[in-house]
Amino acid sequence: MSKLLELAIARSRALPEAEQDRVAALLLEAIEPQTPCAPLDAETIEALDEALAQSERGEFASEEDIFAL
Repeated sequence: MSKLLELAIARSRALPEAEQDRVAALLLEAIEPQTPCAPLDAETIEALDEALAQSERGEFASEEDIFAL
């Protein structure tokens, strides 16, 4: 085990159990193989493309529109 990992584990042991679980979950998430994402359908891809185009044009919702939601 590397010195850095040993240090991280040692410091984690001093944390409350809930924080230890959070650290463990982050570590496991980082080292476990990622589950592949489901493929996007054509409608979703089209909506994302339009959203990106709007962003590139600087078209964003106003603060008033956001607060109205």
